[in-house]
Amino acid sequence: MKNYLILIAILLSFSGFAQDKEEVKVGLVLSGGGAKGLAHIGVLKVIEEAGIKIDYIGGSSMGAIIGGLYAAGYTAHQLDSIFHEINFNILIQDNVPRSSKTFYEKEEDEKYALTLPFDNFNISFPSGLSKGQNIYNLMSKLTWHLGGNQDFSKLPVPFFCIAADIETGEQVILEKGSLAKAVSASGAIPSIFSPVTIDGKILTDGGVVNNYPVAELRKRGADIVIGVDVQDSLTDRKHLKGVFEILTQINNFRTIAHMEENIALTDVYIKPNINGFSVLSFEKGSAIIDSGEVAARTKLKNLKLIASKQTGERKPPIKVKRVDTINIDALAIEGNSSYPRAYILGKLNLKYDSNYTFENLTDGINKLSATGNFNKINYSLTPKKDAYTLALKLEESQSKTFLRLAIHYDNLYKSGALINITKKSSLFTNDAASLDVVLGDNFRYNFQYYIDKGYYWSVGIKSRYNTFNKGIPFDFVDSSADVDGIGINNIEVDYQDYTSQFYIETQFQQVFSFGVGLEHKFLKVSTETLDNLSMSGNPNGTFEKSSYYSAFGYLKLDSFDNKHFPTKGVYFEGDFHLYGFSSDYNNDFDEFSIAKGAVGYVFSPFNKFTTKISSETGFRIGQVGPNSLDFFLGGYGNDFINNFIPFYGYDFISISGDSYIKGMLELDYEIFRKNHISLSANFANVENDLYSTGNWFSTPDYTGYAIGYGLETFLGPLELKYSYSPEIKQNEWFISIGFWF
Repeated sequence: MKNYLILIAILLSFSGFAQDKEEVKVGLVLSGGGAKGLAHIGVLKVIEEAGIKIDYIGGSSMGAIIGGLYAAGYTAHQLDSIFHEINFNILIQDNVPRSSKTFYEKEEDEKYALTLPFDNFNISFPSGLSKGQNIYNLMSKLTWHLGGNQDFSKLPVPFFCIAADIETGEQVILEKGSLAKAVSASGAIPSIFSPVTIDGKILTDGGVVNNYPVAELRKRGADIVIGVDVQDSLTDRKHLKGVFEILTQINNFRTIAHMEENIALTDVYIKPNINGFSVLSFEKGSAIIDSGEVAARTKLKNLKLIASKQTGERKPPIKVKRVDTINIDALAIEGNSSYPRAYILGKLNLKYDSNYTFENLTDGINKLSATGNFNKINYSLTPKKDAYTLALKLEESQSKTFLRLAIHYDNLYKSGALINITKKSSLFTNDAASLDVVLGDNFRYNFQYYIDKGYYWSVGIKSRYNTFNKGIPFDFVDSSADVDGIGINNIEVDYQDYTSQFYIETQFQQVFSFGVGLEHKFLKVSTETLDNLSMSGNPNGTFEKSSYYSAFGYLKLDSFDNKHFPTKGVYFEGDFHLYGFSSDYNNDFDEFSIAKGAVGYVFSPFNKFTTKISSETGFRIGQVGPNSLDFFLGGYGNDFINNFIPFYGYDFISISGDSYIKGMLELDYEIFRKNHISLSANFANVENDLYSTGNWFSTPDYTGYAIGYGLETFLGPLELKYSYSPEIKQNEWFISIGFWF
């Protein structure tokens, strides 16, 4: 009965317009609803099929994003394709691709679970889990053809969207300026995305104040309004299990209260069945789009009737051309009070009057974002005759000090809690000072000071203290000692390392780094297992207590897309240390060198299935000792110090020699999102003078195999490994919880 009444109302309104020979104006209002707003795409498909020409669009939140892109000239089917290709996890979390980070930024991001502003020793919290930079980048890329600032009423389809002013609680109607910025502000879901500043106003999700702006659409002359409502209804206590669900429920109080009068202002009201979906159910996007299409088809007769009564010529849909390269001949920067133009140009890697792709532009924006020096990076392309001006508007971060936290457990270092203080711009604009303190079973610290000069030579200082206790074979410290008479093959060792470095490095394309420097290393290796080891000339159970002075150089290439669970990329690292001086505790020092290198290749032959092939080697050049700087294989882990090398099938520090060669094959299958099953096999030859004897190319003396389960979490990877070695017919269990530090 209701549908018949709507048809009669539409016919009556059309008859009046026919008498006046005026064109009826059809408006479309799209509500917010997070991921549920993808249903708007399904509705738009049916609207296009019915032949309706939309004359005005108004929307809030996700309705603003979908409506804004449709107003910019995209068809419903184009939007369907676009949103099927988007990785919403990356989009929402603001994950900057690893390839856009410097090596220093990679190390920082792959160590800490939580980062909080800590200026003036006051802990504060970010305004959102995400800055919304990736949302803005996507919208800018999709609307570049519109140029710079726009009057939204002059878009292919006139448009406006709603945002909320955080300070006043009032609605703000956005209908001019940057379309990308406007829809980003309207879709800035509180607590998930940081607010957006436009014209001095701090704006957030428009759904908070007006999630269905039908009245505003009527004011703009819409005679017939089609409305799509993807809002939640109020839910019962069984479904209010978390903070986000409660916040969503509270936000719905106001919008639901006004829906009765809003529906009365709507001629064709479409309510997709979005039960079972949440505002973050982007992984169910196809089903949500289908739900919109299903709901719209129930109103297809009404829609076709509207189309049949529309007069005037329908403009053909605009085909938004895909442009691979753009020519940029000028750069305008606003808001960079602290960071010089050269610094920004270096991060953008912008070359005027050359082929510059959107991928290059996005990568440059990501490199700026990865520094953490900017809260927002807005940009637009202003067309000229044969080129574009890139206009950047930067909002510099006011936070310069950060408190960072992490936890970890593994079989070697046991439990540890990491507390970090990072201070940026302490001496220079582009520097960072960082102090890690690890409390737990083994106290450690790590200090770094780094001056990032982009593609010029950057300067760094490092100082660390590292210690652990471990029961190990006796030849770790003295391979020549005769232990048959005392009946001891293993001893409990206290290993201490103090290392300080000064280095300079230069980087290319964020994945390639070359550096040289000077190092001081103090090693102390002792045991309480035996009170007096006078047989080896080392009283008080101290095997090593020497300082070593060296010059070093390194070369790194790292294009892995993920450090812990990569799916593609190449890795190479070469390191050379020349040890020229020592305090020589054991009176056996002669100048020597240590060289080592590792190479790895990762590829995914099938979806969710990854193969990693890697090999590494190391050898000493020069004197035989000291044993404490030999290569020691065994255990599982990342970022080991000195020459400790992980090796499945053996416990930590079980195999030793002054040279080694190792190969490994790893297979990883992501059984479901962020859950991994892995199979690994490693092989090695380890001995003194391995390359002199020629045994490096012989059948492996040591082999080990492992099966593991890994889970990606905000604390870092949680991993459990079962390994076995056929030579010793023993198995080892390894567990790792959280980021390594």
